Amino acid sequence: MFLYICGLVVLYYIVRWYRELERVPDRGNKYVFITGCDSGFGKLLTNHLDKCGFCVVAACLTEKGEEDLKKSCSSRLSTVHLNVTKSESIDKAFAFIKNLVGEKGLWALVNNAGVAVPSGPDDWLTLQDYENMLDVNLNGVIGVTLSVLPLIKKARGRVVNVASVFGRISPFGGPYSVTKYGVEAFNDTLRRTLYYFGVKVLCIEPGFFKTNVTDVDLQVRNVRKLWEKIPEETKEEYGHDYVDKVENVMKEKFSKMPDGDLMKVVSCMEHAVSAVRPRTRYSPGWDAKLFWLPLSYLPTCISDYLLLKDAVRPAKCVM
Repeated sequence: MFLYICGLVVLYYIVRWYRELERVPDRGNKYVFITGCDSGFGKLLTNHLDKCGFCVVAACLTEKGEEDLKKSCSSRLSTVHLNVTKSESIDKAFAFIKNLVGEKGLWALVNNAGVAVPSGPDDWLTLQDYENMLDVNLNGVIGVTLSVLPLIKKARGRVVNVASVFGRISPFGGPYSVTKYGVEAFNDTLRRTLYYFGVKVLCIEPGFFKTNVTDVDLQVRNVRKLWEKIPEETKEEYGHDYVDKVENVMKEKFSKMPDGDLMKVVSCMEHAVSAVRPRTRYSPGWDAKLFWLPLSYLPTCISDYLLLKDAVRPAKCVM
């Protein structure tokens, strides 16, 4: 019986692998709009899809980002300035894309733009800290998606939302996981809404990868900046050596966690854009597959214990 079950599992993965090999035809006439292309996954994906033959529209926040991509990509590439927190910027980008794609419509949107700071204990933060990140990571995703949906429907294309494995479990304080949980929820409702129009909605849930988001020096500066703004009473609760302890933990443990192979994520993005039968969800990174996702399914008492047992404790801890 055990061998029979193992054989069925192996057969399932072989069939799935074979079915997922087929790619969409006529890529030279398919337009893909990617946000957050100044660096990281967005920049790599732009170059990768350009080499695959797609007509890429890369949205950048800076002129330097646009110039760098124009140097490394073919003449099929188009760039557009986009600040996802500004409705007028989104409207201008939409007008540019609508004029560019014409009656073909937009084959794919990849919502990649995002930020990761500020991040820290919730009682160190303000409502404004949450709103600033929500404007980029969640409201920006929703705003850009809704603006180009008519073009995607026309092409019977797809929407690819870059969330995070931390949209499935929240191991640290701050708005990052809040925004990614929101992206997951928007992704699910959008997938069901657009099913009847032949539009696919896919979600990328990366684990820890070596990008600006996981840069240890950036995160340490972020923690120290937050520390300087909190009341003296809160500092006494945590202890004046708390930040130093956090920095040591981050440099000793956190710095070893990120995976340097960003193409694991980019390959999932490319498959979501170009496969005839894409997956509903992708979880690139062994940490996502073997630790974070399984942890998210465990009883709360177990996941809390595993996440808290090695955490830095406040000076006035009562537990």
